[in-house]
Amino acid sequence: QVQLVESGGGSVQPGGSLRLSCGASGFIFSNYGMSWYRQAPGKERELVATISSAGRTNYPDSMKGRFTISRDNAKNTVYLQMNSLKPEDTAVYYCSARIRYNDYWGQGTQVTVSS
Repeated sequence: QVQLVESGGGSVQPGGSLRLSCGASGFIFSNYGMSWYRQAPGKERELVATISSAGRTNYPDSMKGRFTISRDNAKNTVYLQMNSLKPEDTAVYYCSARIRYNDYWGQGTQVTVSS
């Protein structure tokens, strides 16, 4: 079955960086686009970044500049590099895959940005 497992979250001071990882299994990873979302307390889940099977990346305007999504098909892993983190980036970050019109989600990893 499809499994997505995020890691790399934690606590960081404002201005710091983190790299999140999402390991995938149960499907042919290289055939599918992947996405990162986040959900802050009391807010709706929002898209952070997407990467196509061919490696093309896309970011909502609000996420451009500080976040970079990448993938390693040999490791079945998608990454999210986050730089210049701000307190408002505090959220649970989820990776997601859309496979045959079904959306799959990991369990999420907490990112807390605080001084």
